[in-house]
Amino acid sequence: MDVDLLSFENPIFKSYVFWSAVLIIKMLLMAPLTGFHRFRTQSFANPEDLPSKKLKVKFDEPSVERVRRAHRNDLESILPFFVAAFFYVLTGPNEFIAINLFRAVAVSRILHTFVYAIVPLPQPSRALAFFTCLLATLYMSIIVILKTL
Repeated sequence: MDVDLLSFENPIFKSYVFWSAVLIIKMLLMAPLTGFHRFRTQSFANPEDLPSKKLKVKFDEPSVERVRRAHRNDLESILPFFVAAFFYVLTGPNEFIAINLFRAVAVSRILHTFVYAIVPLPQPSRALAFFTCLLATLYMSIIVILKTL
């Protein structure tokens, strides 16, 4: 079957686009989640955001900081995935492996946020979610390097 790699006729590219869009939505929802925790705990980082003169700026609310750390971890993990997975698509990988790698990364990042910022669970839950994404992204990056040699 001869399809263009960057075409929706290519199931690997289509899967990459789908799961990337899921991750984009997931990342965009982190800001409202942070805002929800800020309002719930009345923890605002800027004086102009304070809804009452009686409140003070607060930088150390655990639930807010937990969501912010999860969001930062997304930036450190998901952005490299976007690039590595895109290049991986260009290598013409095995369809089953590629689609399941993309799926595993997206599900692991959603689970990471869930067990870190929404319903904190003890380790190794967060570590398993983190390393699933890390290892999949490393694998794709290594395949890209090997294909370019």
